[in-house]
Amino acid sequence: MIEQEKTYNSVDAGTIDIGKIIAENIELRAQNDLLKEKYRLDILEKDIEIQYVKNELEKLKKYIFKSKSERFISQINPDQLTLGFNIEPVTQPLPDIQVIEKHERTVKSGVTQSHSRIALPAHLPRVKEIIEPKEIEEGAKKIGDEVTEILEYTPGKIYVRQIVRPKYTVPSTGSIVIGDLPSLPIPKGNAGSSLISHIIVSKLVDHIPFYRISKIFKREQVDIPESTINDWFKKAYENVLPVYEKLYSDICNTDYLMVDETPIPVLSKDKPNSTHQGYFWIYYSPKFKQVCVVYNKGRGRAGPTEFLKNYKGAIQTDGYQVYDSFDKKEGIVLLSCMAHARRKFTEALNNDKKRSEEALEYIQKLYHIEKIAREGSYTPQERKILRQNESVAILKEFKNWLLENHNVLPRSAIGVAISYTLKLWHRLERYVTNGDYEIDNNLIENSIRPIALGKKNFMFAGSHDGAKRLAVLYSLLLSCKINQVNPDDYLKDILTRAQDINHKNIKELLPNNWIQTV
Repeated sequence: MIEQEKTYNSVDAGTIDIGKIIAENIELRAQNDLLKEKYRLDILEKDIEIQYVKNELEKLKKYIFKSKSERFISQINPDQLTLGFNIEPVTQPLPDIQVIEKHERTVKSGVTQSHSRIALPAHLPRVKEIIEPKEIEEGAKKIGDEVTEILEYTPGKIYVRQIVRPKYTVPSTGSIVIGDLPSLPIPKGNAGSSLISHIIVSKLVDHIPFYRISKIFKREQVDIPESTINDWFKKAYENVLPVYEKLYSDICNTDYLMVDETPIPVLSKDKPNSTHQGYFWIYYSPKFKQVCVVYNKGRGRAGPTEFLKNYKGAIQTDGYQVYDSFDKKEGIVLLSCMAHARRKFTEALNNDKKRSEEALEYIQKLYHIEKIAREGSYTPQERKILRQNESVAILKEFKNWLLENHNVLPRSAIGVAISYTLKLWHRLERYVTNGDYEIDNNLIENSIRPIALGKKNFMFAGSHDGAKRLAVLYSLLLSCKINQVNPDDYLKDILTRAQDINHKNIKELLPNNWIQTV
């Protein structure tokens, strides 16, 4: 019996295909390894997704609750940022460039600083109020005055300007003679240029919607319906349109522009019970201090393509992909904004503090050089030489650092920052080639803040035509802001002369050329 079992087992073992079993085992192990790798990648992908969501949540919380400042204070020795500038131009002599040294303010011990009142402006009218002593002996001699100045305010008052033109008959001819009526912003209307300019500035500079302006007038016992105010606004737009068209033409013919866009909700018949997302495209000329705002229904490339179809020169933008089409266009030099790259690394501080701070230190050094040129009032040529001698080397180090640290999670905050900067690097470093170029487009971002504040108050434009009117008037008012021109005085003068605008005097009506005559 035992021998029969042994025979059976030996025969059975002889029929087993050992090679097949080994092959199946190898295949199972391979499948197991693939599953492990798949699970590892799935977990990694989930970790990346979680990190991405955390970063987005942190940005949202910062936007809602925290300061928007992007200021970075380096943790390294401050002396490392005091670059050893030794300005020796390679090809051209540089006239007397002096490095601004760091000075520390010292206060002598035992001496307290007084908090004196600010001096009141001398140009303001003085209304004298003389207060004599209640009791004074007869024969007292005056030895001087004790003068105290207090700043007071009288709310703006609406008044009626009554233009009286006497009529005369001429005996010899029997004709009637009368003086010419001054130029008015609305012919045969009853709104003067000072009132209309006040309304426009109140809405677009002080961010007061028309219905609130109407209520303010009502407190002065003057009932002006919101619809009437809106009609006056339309007339003002028609009057200043030739000035805007000249501004548009001048902007298109400059050789260096900053470009940005900002959304504007617009009521539209196509979207009842909702708003259309339109866009203001802002074009700013740093050289001539002119701003041109153009309204487009969308954020696509059609808007800037139309505006810049004949443009030749440099364009500085953020990383929005619509601008990529201009990078290879003949006659166009495309620059990017270092401030946007810096913002990415600031947002990555909570994700990878070490790498983010290293990147921010490189950027801080670049801005330190720009500060020296700005505070030293360097000419464009001097600024170019300074950048070539100092900024180029820092940019090279920074690029090498970016390449060395590129192997991070792509969707992490630090990965996004590094990828963004490397993708735009050829545009970011171009600013050193020309002293007229800026390191960033902060100038245009600062100029469009009134638009952002305005949207929070008047909420939306009433129509696409209404958005176009806003764009025209914003162009003039933002240009006034950059040129430090009083917008009320400017608009009052332009509206007064509106009926007399022609091709000969239109250039002097641009905000950067305007001179107050009164």
